[in-house]
Amino acid sequence: MKTKYLLPLAAVALTALPSMGFAQEAGVEAATHTGYIFTTLLFLIGGFLVFWMAAGFAMLEAGLVRSKNVTMQLTKNIALFSIAAIMYWLVGFNIMYPGAYGADLADGEVSKWLIDGWLGPFFSITSLEPVGLADTETALDYASVGSDFFFQLMFCATTASIVSGTLAERIKLWPFLIFVVVLTGFIYPIEASWQWGGGWLSAAGFSDFAGSTLVHAGGGFAALAGAIVLGPRLGKYKDGRTNPMPGSNLALATLGTFILWLGWFGFNGGSQLAMGTIGDVADVSRIFANTNMAAASGAVAALILTQVMYGKVDLTMVLNGALAGLVSITAEPLAPSLFMALVTGAIGGVIVVLTVPMLDKMKIDDVVGAIPVHLIAGIWGTLAVAFYTGNWGAQILGIAAIGIFVFVTSLVVWFILKATVGIRVDEEAEITGLDVAELGMEAYPDFTKG
Repeated sequence: MKTKYLLPLAAVALTALPSMGFAQEAGVEAATHTGYIFTTLLFLIGGFLVFWMAAGFAMLEAGLVRSKNVTMQLTKNIALFSIAAIMYWLVGFNIMYPGAYGADLADGEVSKWLIDGWLGPFFSITSLEPVGLADTETALDYASVGSDFFFQLMFCATTASIVSGTLAERIKLWPFLIFVVVLTGFIYPIEASWQWGGGWLSAAGFSDFAGSTLVHAGGGFAALAGAIVLGPRLGKYKDGRTNPMPGSNLALATLGTFILWLGWFGFNGGSQLAMGTIGDVADVSRIFANTNMAAASGAVAALILTQVMYGKVDLTMVLNGALAGLVSITAEPLAPSLFMALVTGAIGGVIVVLTVPMLDKMKIDDVVGAIPVHLIAGIWGTLAVAFYTGNWGAQILGIAAIGIFVFVTSLVVWFILKATVGIRVDEEAEITGLDVAELGMEAYPDFTKG
């Protein structure tokens, strides 16, 4: 009886072997496609969360400037984002990601190495995959070019947003937008390519997970250069005193902070750059938790420190403390424990409270506190990476190289703009407010008139 049924069963098993092989191949292909789909979705979801940060910057700045300058800040924010989108497509993306360059040295093509490793290919317009992809048309082992381009563009635009708030209430619109063209099309993509594009800082061991230095300190250095060339607002520093100029709407500023806090989950979480495995998903969740903890501890540190130093809590410091915590954890949101994320963010909050009066003593007028939040806290966060990598030299090298490059090039551009078209409005326009003087409209018109 056993022999009678054994032979047919063996025949069935032998017949099934080829199909089992095909099933394994199909399983591998399905896994590859699943990784492609989920990583693409990570870029897209992370990208639109970072895009929402543009609204956060707009609301934060609108709340922290005086009412007579709110419309100008809103105009600058939507304009700079739109310019960044076009410039990053036109030149920025391919400057930032020039491809491998190391083999060129062996061929003696030093000039090409300089272009690819340091500057990237200029005037190379970004192109996406065709609609209706087939396996033979593109590699399906990572993510779509469109999702990657969209995600990386958001970081470029964020860099320009940082500059906007620092220079508020006294800079002309069009010279500022010209600077944005240079910053988003060339300055940011070049320095970011040194790390994220496989450039020389990456080869040197520098690490910046989501951009504490590449994005935040980079934008801070550009803002610092502009503030030095532009000078402080009228009446800000007079007779050896710093005169407070309160913002128009702390409700908007608080809303902007919460929007930025939300967007940061895409900023840091999306920078995992992969969601094709269980480990990737677990890492993204860890990044979310650490990002949130750093923001919370930054806010609490500023809350307590302002009470101790001034006898009263300063809401603007608390808002910037949360943002400084976020900036601080951005360089390495995956490696720390929740406790270390708390410590990292808290130090960022302390930095803000201590740095704001220091800038005032130097008569550097930063309207929204972007330099303490993005530049100083960004440097701290990037240095903190060495606690996990042990590579202090590479971290210091990266900060110094990016700082010198962005600050010097920005300073040159600001001086050129000042000497040619002028960058500052006249005294009458500044007193009247840029909304009426530059744009002819107000954010809060008096509805009781006519």
